[in-house]
Amino acid sequence: MPYEGPERVEYYFNARTGEVEEGRQSSWDDLMGPYATREDAAQAFEIARKRSAAWDDDDADWGGSKD
Repeated sequence: MPYEGPERVEYYFNARTGEVEEGRQSSWDDLMGPYATREDAAQAFEIARKRSAAWDDDDADWGGSKD
């Protein structure tokens, strides 16, 4: 039986406007997310920076060198 509870709210950060949106309201070209909370969406650039740095570290560990 499919889930019939309330829909989960997702938040997006609009990189063009700098605003957090509840649900997808804008073009995918402008959005980062989805995020579970408004606070996380507001920190989208910082979260992306940390994830990118972690991936760079993983790539360096896998490849045996760090650029």
